[in-house]
Amino acid sequence: MAHSLAERPLRIAILGLSITSSWGNGHATTWRALVRALAQRGHDVLFLERDVPWYASHRDLPDPPWCRTVLYEDLGTLRTQWGEAIAGADLVIVGSFVPDGIEVGDWVQKQARGVTAFYDIDTPVTLAALAQQACTYLSHSQLPGYDLYLSFTGGPTLERLERQFGARAARVLYCAVDPQLHAAQDVACSLDLGYMGTDSTDRRAGLETLLLAPARRWPQGRFAVAGANHPGTADWPANVRYVPHLPPPEHRAFYGSQRFTLNLTRADMRAAGWSPSVRLFEAAACGTPIISDRWAGIEDVLTPGREIFLADSADEVLALLTDLPEDQRRAAGEAARQRVLGAHTAEHRARELEAYVAEATGAAVSPEASP
Repeated sequence: MAHSLAERPLRIAILGLSITSSWGNGHATTWRALVRALAQRGHDVLFLERDVPWYASHRDLPDPPWCRTVLYEDLGTLRTQWGEAIAGADLVIVGSFVPDGIEVGDWVQKQARGVTAFYDIDTPVTLAALAQQACTYLSHSQLPGYDLYLSFTGGPTLERLERQFGARAARVLYCAVDPQLHAAQDVACSLDLGYMGTDSTDRRAGLETLLLAPARRWPQGRFAVAGANHPGTADWPANVRYVPHLPPPEHRAFYGSQRFTLNLTRADMRAAGWSPSVRLFEAAACGTPIISDRWAGIEDVLTPGREIFLADSADEVLALLTDLPEDQRRAAGEAARQRVLGAHTAEHRARELEAYVAEATGAAVSPEASP
């Protein structure tokens, strides 16, 4: 294994929630960016996705050009048709929220001969579910069986994964941005504040405090929310436009239309800290100034007051929207853009993944091995 890593690109098999549909989930954005970067670095990627009806009717990228994508019907089909591919892969990654993920993980750990990794795109949610013995895609007993536990959350959670849950090697692999899709554009802003994210009960209070309340208090302001399943939109202020879904190719234009964008974090992720969202990196790469809720570790990603603005109340949001000098607004957006492009692109994540695989095998992967 060490020899092959040093001399040729990796054969990678990924079992993830979805790469073909971005409807109602952020996983597709992460998988697309990472797989594209891995392919550009010379690796061969097979993506195995469970064929489920709620994604089948919303596939905005049915045939990604950077990998071989296979839709499988059920566990039996997966086991009988793709066992050889799993056994022959240098790296097999199982993602969070994969249907029947516990059974998939058990099978992968028995079948794979290369490095196995669990990529948790929802780490705090996963740990909360494990603590309640309610996780449907990962079991306590599986954690020590993966060579790598790749986590969307960094900071103290990594030590907790190893000490409390028995993970063999917990390593942070934050989400990332694809600069080919997200870049600054010089257009006139039609919105004062926008937000992109699917509905979740633990983000509703933040949406109310940091966007809907400012919209009510500033009727001449222009606001928008994009994302699936938000309830009660008929009762929102008249100056808030609602877009039920925006496919990834339209994200750049949405961010570009905003003077500021709002970042809201799930409760479990705020509690854990060190959990930047993919929307945070997307907006920054587009040069759109960000107003965010607070969580530990955000200063390790973007510097408050210089690269990002933190707010706890409608008053603080309105002060930024109405009083912040334009040169400071633009400077913050540009500073965040430079910071993210320098550390948080899919290319950075692909290189980090290569380093983790090399660490797991004791092999030194040189840049020449992954063009």
